[in-house]
Amino acid sequence: MTQDTHTTSTDAPASPSLDVEALSRWMDREGLPGEGELAQARSLSGGSQNELFEVVRGGEKMALRRPPGYAVEGRAKVLMREARLLKALAGTDVPHAALRGATEDASVIGTPFYMMDLVDGWSPMGGGWAAPFDTDLEAKGGLGLELVEGAARMARVDWKAQGLEGFGKPEGFLDRQVDRWLSHLSGFKFREIPGLEETAAWLRKNQPTSFQPGIMHGDYQFANVMFRHGKPAKLAAIIDWEMATIGDPLLDLGWVLVSWGPEGDAMKYARYLDYEGMPSRDAMLERYATVSGLDVSDVDYYVILARFKLALVLEASVARHAKGEADDRVARFGPIVLELMEFAASLSRQVTLR
Repeated sequence: MTQDTHTTSTDAPASPSLDVEALSRWMDREGLPGEGELAQARSLSGGSQNELFEVVRGGEKMALRRPPGYAVEGRAKVLMREARLLKALAGTDVPHAALRGATEDASVIGTPFYMMDLVDGWSPMGGGWAAPFDTDLEAKGGLGLELVEGAARMARVDWKAQGLEGFGKPEGFLDRQVDRWLSHLSGFKFREIPGLEETAAWLRKNQPTSFQPGIMHGDYQFANVMFRHGKPAKLAAIIDWEMATIGDPLLDLGWVLVSWGPEGDAMKYARYLDYEGMPSRDAMLERYATVSGLDVSDVDYYVILARFKLALVLEASVARHAKGEADDRVARFGPIVLELMEFAASLSRQVTLR
């Protein structure tokens, strides 16, 4: 789970070590706004996996995303995938920050990077629901419908026509999921996770026989979208595409519904926002099906898979903390992992797929 956000806060710290002269020359070569001007840049808060900067030139605000000072090579590869995805989304109705340019040439500013539009909006990870959604429950419900519609719009994109052939490996995507994540767990397992084997067995037995491949965000939730200011609710952009691939887009729908009511109302740890006023599960499914054109009758499989996968993703951080290799902030993931797997197993006992 990542929480890079595009914020326009005025109290962000000064930009650290960004060569604006070199960047400005590159911007000139790319034909970006403000030819001949020296760009102004400052760092933005919220980036946990990458460095994010606001860049102003030619009267326009843009965002620059680059790897952190460590693990540059691996992070740069992921960033270039993100840039490719953003480029492919041009001309679609998927809300996103439009790509302005990208380069793998580390000689420009010291690392590969890409530039995109700076999103004018807000994230619930910046302090919860913004006004008026914090008090207007009817308006707040629109946020849920906008969230699920964003996933549906991704699912209906003609990804081959948009140049994403080879971006992922959709063949056998569902076949790989259980074994892949159990193998991932084996590399750091340090405790028992009740419900793990039961859930894995159910997922193998109940796997859908086919699916329609599409763009998958991979971590699609309120933490990774931004909304426009004021009502009515409107999705401004989907952000943080580092886990994106071509796979089964219904897994993004399952991710949205990981802690959704009424079943998710009993969760004590896995919810990080107040869901009061959110649309019913049936309303969310109806919106997704209408917009995407996909059959959602097997949605419980995807909710169970999403809980299973998310639990193991978070358990990796919990394991590092247990070994003293991660700070105390990830300790809170410990009970979330157990709850996610508990609810995955309990839902599997209630579900009979067609």
